[in-house]
Amino acid sequence: MGKLGKQTWQFRNQPRILACSAVVGPKEGEGPLKNDFDVIHDEPYVGENSWEKAEQKLLQESIQLAVKKGGVPLSQVDVILAGDLINQITVSSFSARSIGAPYLGIFGACSTAMEGLAFAAQLVDAGFADYAVAATSSHNSTAERQFRYPTEYGGQKPPSAQCTVTGAGAALVGKGLQGPLITYATIGKVIDMGIKSPWEMGPAMAPAAVDTITAHFRDTGRTPDDYDLIVTGDLARVGHPIAAELLEAEGYRMQDKFTDCGMLIFHPDQPEVFSGGSGCACCATVTYGYLMRRMAEGKLNRMLVVATGALLSPLTVQQGETIPCIAYAVAIEREGETK
Repeated sequence: MGKLGKQTWQFRNQPRILACSAVVGPKEGEGPLKNDFDVIHDEPYVGENSWEKAEQKLLQESIQLAVKKGGVPLSQVDVILAGDLINQITVSSFSARSIGAPYLGIFGACSTAMEGLAFAAQLVDAGFADYAVAATSSHNSTAERQFRYPTEYGGQKPPSAQCTVTGAGAALVGKGLQGPLITYATIGKVIDMGIKSPWEMGPAMAPAAVDTITAHFRDTGRTPDDYDLIVTGDLARVGHPIAAELLEAEGYRMQDKFTDCGMLIFHPDQPEVFSGGSGCACCATVTYGYLMRRMAEGKLNRMLVVATGALLSPLTVQQGETIPCIAYAVAIEREGETK
């Protein structure tokens, strides 16, 4: 592994995504990407008696499925890197307790998918792990209880709000002969534009996405023309145009190769999705389901996935704090596409 510029890691020993999985709930299964998910549950409790246990089941299922698809016994996984939105990332820790593999808990809010993938690639590239799993989850009702309790109140939400995705995604990273390469990871900086409203997550996160994308271009010497697709995590229909405008002001015209997982996962006219999807599972399920399938079909050769996260908590919101945000970018490429 080598370092490029200030913020980017270059992986030189060809860590790959050997297999991945995307598990979702019923609302996500009604969206435009329904044919790209491995498992669609028909009810949000997924057979459990609490929302938090339901999310744990989703995360465990995604990890076990990714490892199974990769043909690797779970006993050979050297480490699981996982995180979620709940206090003290209990969903991830309790899931790791059930699975029994070595575990590193991480927190990047909705950016956790690519934060975990970057760390997994680093561990494999440096020889500290033969197989690493990067996983994350979210659940609409656990997030609602966490950030907008009491859920029974039923307060009206503005159109700028977003719908937390119910689901989980996991990637098995290792060295091998097949699977797309993980070539670069750009580590974001915490950016805070002074936004305080939890209903304006897209605008709050957009500058962090732009800061990481421009750092990636600066460190690697690449431009938007080097990618078939550049996709942000969950800026949705309010934040994504802001990011495009800010990038253009930096001299980068993204045009139609720039999109957002929060815009892709739901139909715009689906009930109660507001401006689009959010949550840890938004980027994870779209990337490890829809985007990875397009890459396997040869419709994408090189993509930059930029997961975005708002590093707030219920306590900071109650204390009137602003919302610090971060983004992590990972370049994923088909064999023969590296430069």
